[in-house]
Amino acid sequence: MNEAPPVPQRSLGEFVALMALIISLVALSTDAMLPALPFIGDDLGITGANNAQLVVSIFFLGLTAGQMLFGPLSDSIGRKPAIYIGMVLFMLGCLLSIVATDFPTMLAGRALQGLGVAAPRTVAVALIRDQHGGRAMARIMSFVMTVFILVPVAAPALGQAILFVADWRAIFVFFLGLAIVALIWFGLRQPETLPVEKRQAFSFGRIGRAIIEVCRTRVAFSNAVAAGFVFAAMIGYLTSAQQIFQDTYQLGTMFPVFFAILAIAIGGASFLNALLVMRFGMRLLSGRALITLIGLSAVFFVIAAAMSGVPPLWAFMTYGIATFFCMGILFGNLVAMSMEPLGHIAGVGAAVVSSLTGFISLVLGSAIGLSYDGTVLPLVGGFALVGAGALIFVRRADIGR
Repeated sequence: MNEAPPVPQRSLGEFVALMALIISLVALSTDAMLPALPFIGDDLGITGANNAQLVVSIFFLGLTAGQMLFGPLSDSIGRKPAIYIGMVLFMLGCLLSIVATDFPTMLAGRALQGLGVAAPRTVAVALIRDQHGGRAMARIMSFVMTVFILVPVAAPALGQAILFVADWRAIFVFFLGLAIVALIWFGLRQPETLPVEKRQAFSFGRIGRAIIEVCRTRVAFSNAVAAGFVFAAMIGYLTSAQQIFQDTYQLGTMFPVFFAILAIAIGGASFLNALLVMRFGMRLLSGRALITLIGLSAVFFVIAAAMSGVPPLWAFMTYGIATFFCMGILFGNLVAMSMEPLGHIAGVGAAVVSSLTGFISLVLGSAIGLSYDGTVLPLVGGFALVGAGALIFVRRADIGR
């Protein structure tokens, strides 16, 4: 088998931007949909106030399932071909959602999008791990997350802008076009990082052995579980954000503005983490961020409960900025710490870590979102609980160090 022809040299900036783009299809596919959920519900006959959240949560179900597939596949056929396959599946899912006339078809399209986008989401981490490790990987991941966060900042506003001139189906047309652009850029500019001689045959036995190794490796397993708890907070927020801002606080079309403010807090923290992690280390920063998140959430829950669950918008936004800043510190660090001992099985290791993280976050995050009752209490209380769970496992990872 011949190696691919050489490609032009890329700068670090281009590499970070490219990785952020292909990973950001996950965020774009969720956040840009949020303003459209009421319209999708009306057009497709969705009953139940919280059932429209399934348009978001079923996407994460496909993502979680796909992560276990594409990591081992990338170890077998290479990083680039695996991403090619996933991008094609994502585009097919977009087409299915564009033509959907009923809710089951929409959910099938969303599940296929999640399955497909699992390839760039998972394989990109392995691709980065092929070239970087330890704090250097945390630094790259933090830069990627910083650019990645620009998508949630703009995505709801982008979705709202599309709704001003077209119906909700045009949002999926945009997804399809962006995926084509990303696929071309990736194909032309990103070299393969897994040489042929290091590839391993795809087998379910190998996946099973990787699952056992991750579960037995305290650092990898504990930090992956901690990441799952933290991402659960994000899924809980994403699935209920439209209802909180538009129903609880009656913000209407201003919803994307307030959503963007909280996203900027995550992006700013990710950028700051990239600057600090080489000096202070992943563990110190993650521990401090978790303790702060838990304390803020516990205090604000009491304050919000005293106000019948609906504190003033300025108070909720102040709390949100602080807690989302903590999450921005955590995202890149927890992933990097979980992958630190798995360099020898980067592809399948990334798949196991991502699937474990995704399953935990999907179950807990969906529970938080579906608990929406017209107040912010389920979200704030959920943040405190998952933060406490994450802290327990981060501390467990450090036993004996």
